Amino acid sequence: MLLKTSARTFLNAIFAGLFIGIAGTVYLATPNAMLGAFLFAFGLMTILCYQFKLYTGAIGYLMTKRWSEIPSYLLTLVLIWAGNLAGCFAVGTLVRTSRSFPRIDARVAGICADKLADGAGSLLILSFFCGILMYVAVESFRREELAPIFRFASVFLCVAVFILCGFEHCIANMYYFSAAGVWSWPTLGAILLMTLGNSIGGWLIPLADKVRK
Repeated sequence: MLLKTSARTFLNAIFAGLFIGIAGTVYLATPNAMLGAFLFAFGLMTILCYQFKLYTGAIGYLMTKRWSEIPSYLLTLVLIWAGNLAGCFAVGTLVRTSRSFPRIDARVAGICADKLADGAGSLLILSFFCGILMYVAVESFRREELAPIFRFASVFLCVAVFILCGFEHCIANMYYFSAAGVWSWPTLGAILLMTLGNSIGGWLIPLADKVRK
């Protein structure tokens, strides 16, 4: 039973990575930054509607678990992170071999160069703010007491804001690094640092809710 559940989680995480990769591709192919940021939200909206597993959408809920639930949820988060990486790597690698790649080659190379040249403190800060926005987007979508228009608008607004602000999303960057073909030990280190920043940001509001109660 545990193996079946883990396999299902990993598969759903791969699909989430695939859709983040598709969203990243349309963002790179769209010359207008605001339109590209809006279209990128297609990825998160699809993930939420189909209940796929995205690390940045799941990490915040670690703070809502009982102590006895934390070990199993940590394992789930690891599976989700790995599945997201697999999905993003697949899309990035396939796009690199397609006719569409020359349209995004220079842009993705520039984006990745800027990220890899950034300092650790800057990456952590930018990832932290992205983590906050991702939690707000997912939690707002899950609140059925809100009118549907607000639930959907929150997803698109939060995604557009984090992209236009230049905040760092560890899963999206898995795709960008794969499409650019720049994986290395420093690249993995940057992804892990962004994962930490996204995680801390995702924990902020759940922890604040506990304090306020």
